[in-house]
Amino acid sequence: METVRLTASQALVRFLENQYISYIDMDGNEQEHKFVKGIFMLPGHGNVVGFANGVEQELKDMIVYQGKNEQGMALAAVGYAKQMRRKSIFACTSSVGPGACNMVTAAATATANNIPVLILPGDIYASRQPDPVLQQMEQPQNLSISAHDAFQAVTKYWGRINRPEQVMTDMISAMRVLTDTANTGAVAISLPQDVQAEAYDYPVDFFKKRVWRIDRRPITKYALDKAVEVIKNAKKPLLICGGGVRYAEAHKVFKKFAEDFGIAFGETQAGKSAVVWDHELNLGGLGTTGGIAANKLAHEADVVIGVGTRYTDFTTASKWLYRTDAKFVNINPSEFQAYKMDATPVVADANEALTAIGEELAKIGYHTDKAYAEEVAALRKEWWTEVERLDAVEYTDKEHFTPEINDANRECVEKYIKDTGCKLCQTTVLGTINHLIDDNAIVCAAAGSLPGDMQGLWRARKENTYHMEYGYSCMGYEVASALGAKIACPDQEVYAMCGDGSFDMLHSELITSVQTGHKINVMLFDNASFGCINNLEVGQGNASICTEKNMLEPGVTNGIHKGKVIQVDYAAIGAAYGCKTYTVKTLDELKAAIEDAKKQTVSTLIDMKVLPKTMSAGYENWWRVGVAEVSTKPEVQAARKAIEDHLFEARHY
Repeated sequence: METVRLTASQALVRFLENQYISYIDMDGNEQEHKFVKGIFMLPGHGNVVGFANGVEQELKDMIVYQGKNEQGMALAAVGYAKQMRRKSIFACTSSVGPGACNMVTAAATATANNIPVLILPGDIYASRQPDPVLQQMEQPQNLSISAHDAFQAVTKYWGRINRPEQVMTDMISAMRVLTDTANTGAVAISLPQDVQAEAYDYPVDFFKKRVWRIDRRPITKYALDKAVEVIKNAKKPLLICGGGVRYAEAHKVFKKFAEDFGIAFGETQAGKSAVVWDHELNLGGLGTTGGIAANKLAHEADVVIGVGTRYTDFTTASKWLYRTDAKFVNINPSEFQAYKMDATPVVADANEALTAIGEELAKIGYHTDKAYAEEVAALRKEWWTEVERLDAVEYTDKEHFTPEINDANRECVEKYIKDTGCKLCQTTVLGTINHLIDDNAIVCAAAGSLPGDMQGLWRARKENTYHMEYGYSCMGYEVASALGAKIACPDQEVYAMCGDGSFDMLHSELITSVQTGHKINVMLFDNASFGCINNLEVGQGNASICTEKNMLEPGVTNGIHKGKVIQVDYAAIGAAYGCKTYTVKTLDELKAAIEDAKKQTVSTLIDMKVLPKTMSAGYENWWRVGVAEVSTKPEVQAARKAIEDHLFEARHY
């Protein structure tokens, strides 16, 4: 057996350089390419000596980017893999200690969304000779534990390479999971500092070109028969377009299935833009953050066909959205997901399953009737008429203006105007952006009120241009993911749709975008609050505690801050990083800024001052939250009763 003597780090990098992926794309063409695009690296004493040497010696085709925050760079890797529909990934390496733990949140974000990312943090010494080393957290009851054990709760595979030869088994397992359509997510392989530099005589064959095949899992005859048996009797069926449609590249097959049988569909956050917005069967956003059209039909549907969806509480409105006697057919390569909602499970690839089911339905002449088609058309008209209204909302005056969220904290609207002089409404700003940016521009978002606005209101005019992380709702994902999406699609404009709350939490990779020449556009909606959480808090009968960004007044200790609105010059922050920036307080200024930003070659930031409470409200929806069962406030008591009333109507599993 021919061997080569390498350090563990050298072997790991050499291995990554030789990993390939093969699959059949949405056009039926065979594809094969390298799987690991590159490495995001933030060096520290725990990886800059051993692992960095491996990079220096063994790097061939992969590209290395310098991160600015470990969580930020790992989220950029998540954004890249998501935009690439899981067909290419980045690895992320950090030092031991805080640097490693910073990536725990990003790993959770990847795993919750079933997005592959490889985390390679430095770790404490396997030998334990110098213990306790810098940044080591000792556990007296078990010296083998390090802070890295936290990754076990947020990854689909976790390993620690305590001997250099373990690179072989751990990396094979890592690749197995990273290319698993049913169970992919974050993989973390911890690298003790001493082992990174230790050598072993590796078999040369370990570094040969490996092609990991992503096969389309076929549908079994039993599952096919059962699915057809359910669907053929459907009078008011509803398709759910989940993220799995996009990851399986089932766009065309899904659309054809809907058209062949006249079945309308609602979109999840991850599935949106698999089919363009104006398709006659596209009812738009579905669930808690969805719109009138999809949610009304969901209430009435007798059969729900979920394709590539995890049925989160937002997709099901906490299992209240659908009739308790509705039947479900779930198409998913994951058995865990396919069995949800007490469904008829179809554990298969979306293309294979929809094609096979479609062939059988065609044989029996299944199709929805004229009344169903008329209802779908009426629902679409009702919803998009409402969207057009929201596109043009303007503040008039206190007496004549009713904000979309007209709750007990209505006073914050006029307070914002008084302190800032700004009167822009959020839905109007969003609609203006939607109309002015390029058709193929990619929009990235994750948290706050924007996911609620965008799932329902955003018109995706091209496939794969809507990029929303809502499996983990990770604040700070927006800017980082925009960088990842831009690396994935360098010829398209990318917009990070971001609230001030998310921007405050994490925007470090904006610097990286400037440094690497990957132009992104940050659309910063500044309403000086954690707006959607304030709506939730106040809407359930509570006071406005710690959700408004106002100055703290002397003597106030309860978190209810009612001082002047904090006015942050976000444009100045972006300019300091080297971005082209704009401050927007009127629609004319916004339109001019968008058009000028298109001409720039460097990242841009448009600081848009928007009124609180002017995001869209809920439509035909519900969301179960933890309202106090006992309270002295009548408002909370009423909110608790509403929760219990809806829970009585909801499916229990």
